[in-house]
Amino acid sequence: MTAAFIALGSNLGDARAQVLAAFDALASLPGTQLRARSQLYLTPPWGVLDQPSFVNAVALVDTTLTPHELLDALLAIERAAGRVRDGERWGPRTLDLDVLHMDAIVMSDERLSLPHPRIRERAFVLLPLHDLAAELVLPGQGRVKDLLAALDVAGCERLP
Repeated sequence: MTAAFIALGSNLGDARAQVLAAFDALASLPGTQLRARSQLYLTPPWGVLDQPSFVNAVALVDTTLTPHELLDALLAIERAAGRVRDGERWGPRTLDLDVLHMDAIVMSDERLSLPHPRIRERAFVLLPLHDLAAELVLPGQGRVKDLLAALDVAGCERLP
């Protein structure tokens, strides 16, 4: 089993319900166990600013899936939630799932880079990741708690 951290986000429809349903979908993936989930956060949009705020979280799973198998499974969960990938980056979405990090795997190809190359820029990822693994060192980026301390988290709030 390999530990994997997965980012979850939604800002269309009932975003909170979409993220909670995605946790359940992750737990039902073959060869995968949901080990932990972060708090939910309401965060301002990133990239394209003219859109609703996001509900974001991070899941920790143990999986026998390879990185590409896990990515394909996440894309299938997104599609089942109504996500249409039309090439627009950082726009509104019913569900967005990203593999952030898989233990001991550093890779980059046309489909997937691990660890995710933009973690250090994103409070909406680092806040929930910090809930689960503040001391985690991301190869080439640093320790989660240090990366979070360097970011402005204004506008981000933990949801009850």
